[in-house]
Amino acid sequence: MNEKEIGEIRRRVRRDRSNMTAIYGCYVNGQKEIVSEFKKSTGIMPENEAEKYFGLLKRSLTGSIGKNLIDITFQTAQVANSPEHKLLMDLRETQLKDENLRAELYQKIIQSVSFDEGFLILLGCDSYDVPFKSADDETQADASNETYTYLLCSVCPVKQTKANLRYVAEDKEFHDGGIAQVPAAPEMGFLFPAFDNRATNIYNALFYTHSAKKNHEELVDALFHVDVPKPAEEQKKSFEALLGTSLQESCSLDVVQTVHEQICQSIELHKESRVAEPLLISKEQVKAALAECGVPEKGIAKFSVAYDETFGFEAQLHPKNIINHRRFEVKLPDVSIQVSPERADLIETRIIDGVKYILICADENVEVNGVSITIAE
Repeated sequence: MNEKEIGEIRRRVRRDRSNMTAIYGCYVNGQKEIVSEFKKSTGIMPENEAEKYFGLLKRSLTGSIGKNLIDITFQTAQVANSPEHKLLMDLRETQLKDENLRAELYQKIIQSVSFDEGFLILLGCDSYDVPFKSADDETQADASNETYTYLLCSVCPVKQTKANLRYVAEDKEFHDGGIAQVPAAPEMGFLFPAFDNRATNIYNALFYTHSAKKNHEELVDALFHVDVPKPAEEQKKSFEALLGTSLQESCSLDVVQTVHEQICQSIELHKESRVAEPLLISKEQVKAALAECGVPEKGIAKFSVAYDETFGFEAQLHPKNIINHRRFEVKLPDVSIQVSPERADLIETRIIDGVKYILICADENVEVNGVSITIAE
C-alpha cells in the first residue's frame, strides 16, 4: 500500500464516514487473563466516546511506510490453505460477528503480547464502496465497482493513572478521583486485507508498530506466519556497520558523504515526482555510489555479499530506515557535529603534522553557546 491508499482508508475511520456498525473489544490484564469482552454499537455510542474508540483504531494506520507500517505478504500456499489466512478471511466474511472466531484471534494476540499493566484489543470491520477515480484523479462517488471490506485491529497498552482530585459539579468541590485504567495509543495493530491499487488484495496485509525499535516478530508470526523485516532502527545500525566493516580502510568521510547525499537526492526526487509508490533503495544503487567514490572492486564485492547476508538476497530498503535524511552527523568519543545534509561539504578530514583532524568551514555566523564570536586571522 502507498501513502495515498493508506490515507484514503484512514480518513474513513470515523463514525460518520464508515460502515463500521460495531467495535469489538477485549481487555486483558498483566497476567494475560481476559477481564472483559465487549461489543459497542457505534450507532448509539456517545459522540465523544465514539471519537476516542475510532481514534484508537485510526492510529494503527499512522506513521511512515516501512518504519511503522510494514507490508505483510502471504505466500500463495498460505492463501490457498493455511489456518492463519483462513481465520482472517472468516473474520472478514462474518464481519467479526462470530464469537468463536473473535476468541481465536484474541488468544493469538494474548499469547504473543505482554504488557505489565495489561492491554486492550480493539477490532472493527468496515465495507467501503470505493469511488471510481478518473485519469485526472477526479473522484466519481456514484461510479463504484469495488467494495473493499477490511478488518482493523489496535492493541493498546493499558496505563494506571495516579489518584488525583477531580471537580464534582453537583457538590461544587474537588474530591478524590481514584485510580483509573486508561488505554494508551496502540503499540501495534493491523489492517487486512491490503488496499492495493485501490482494490482488495487478500495476498497482503499491513502491520503497524509504534516503535521503530521493535517489529513484534512473535505477534507477526502468530497472526500471519511470515518473516518480518528488521525494525527500522536495527536496519539503520546494520547498514552503518555494513559500510564500515566491508569497506574498512576505504570507508572515508567522502564515501559516507556520497552515499548519504545520493540517498537524500533520491528521496527528494521521489517527493518532487509525486509518485504514489514508496521509494526503495537497492543494493545496486549503493554499489554505484561506492564506485563513484573510487572504492576498490574488492571492497564493493565484499559489501555486496555482506548486504545479502544482512538484509536478504537482493533486498530493497526504505531509505529513511537506513539514513537520517534531515541530518549529517560526525561523532567522536567527546564531540558530536551535526550539519544539514545539503551542507555536508562543510566538513572535511585532514592530516596536519601527522595528526588527524576534522575541519569545519566557518566563514560566517559562528556562535558558541549562543554567543557570536570572531575567529582571529
